[in-house]
Amino acid sequence: MKSFDYVRPTTLRDAVSAASEPGAAYLAAGTNLLDLMKGGVTKPDRLVDITHLPGLDRIEDLADGSARIGALVRNADLAHDRNFAQRFPAVAEALLSGASAQLRNAATVGGNLLQRTRCAYFYDPASACNKRIPGSGCDARGGDNRHHAILGWSTSCIATHPSDFCVALVALDAVVEIEGRAGRREIPLEMLHCLPGDRPDRESVLEPGEMIVAVRLPAEAALFATHARYLKLRDRTSYAFAIVSAAAALRVDAGVIAQARIALGGVAPKPWRAREAEQILIGARAHASVFRRAAEAALADAKPSGDNAYKIELARRVVARVLTLAAAGTPEQMPALPGSLFAPGPGVAAHA
Repeated sequence: MKSFDYVRPTTLRDAVSAASEPGAAYLAAGTNLLDLMKGGVTKPDRLVDITHLPGLDRIEDLADGSARIGALVRNADLAHDRNFAQRFPAVAEALLSGASAQLRNAATVGGNLLQRTRCAYFYDPASACNKRIPGSGCDARGGDNRHHAILGWSTSCIATHPSDFCVALVALDAVVEIEGRAGRREIPLEMLHCLPGDRPDRESVLEPGEMIVAVRLPAEAALFATHARYLKLRDRTSYAFAIVSAAAALRVDAGVIAQARIALGGVAPKPWRAREAEQILIGARAHASVFRRAAEAALADAKPSGDNAYKIELARRVVARVLTLAAAGTPEQMPALPGSLFAPGPGVAAHA
């Protein structure tokens, strides 16, 4: 591992100033960053430890009905917060689908949003990777790419974004609060991550030194609580990233869908909002045929980036299934499963 300077600021302003220097990186739990440093993938000159900054570890219900989650809140603490889980069950379910229990106990909300891709070629310094070294090429294009992107990819990069948490947040129109040298700004989480284009090394819209300080869910997001689910398909039940995942949130009135939110994970370089599919659902009766049409619309622009054409049909089925689960509702009496808030519907294995 390369030698680096270690800085432990006591104020937010000092942290931003320290991280604005070239080669600096923020350190919270380090569950992703330290692995990258040990493997020689990331080589920061300075680590800015933000774990002791005050006020970033709170879960707050605000006066306008929105929920504010500090960047240093642990994933496990948020998922198991009873009030939060009842108001935003799909988000809690997504958190509990990620990583392992040990990692969820350490990993932070802010770190989850900014975790790097789990593409094997990005993690291998001996492989060509435009994300790691711009202009070097993309060995994934001719390699093992069964789990790579089917939406939003470019010839420069076909990697997928790995977060479960982000998928549910994007579906519910979450907002990110960002602190930088110019002060504080807010952006929709949907706009935080960049598509690769010809600059896959630029993964987010954050400027040097900018830090995510909180995520905010609008009050309207809680109105979906009765009909909101997250579904993840992966190779194994624990500590595996999504092959395909989806979050669905519905408002159903007398069997008719009044509002709909859908986002996909494991299919693109960023969490993918399926707005065309949402429009198909609005005003329709909650029925399997409508869910299939919405699933078709969600994947209408999908195309293989390698040996992964199967993911297109798989993603359609996951979208249709999560809509079925969301329409069925999320009553509190549903028994809990390991790693999930709710039991699966008939004929569906847990986490499948």
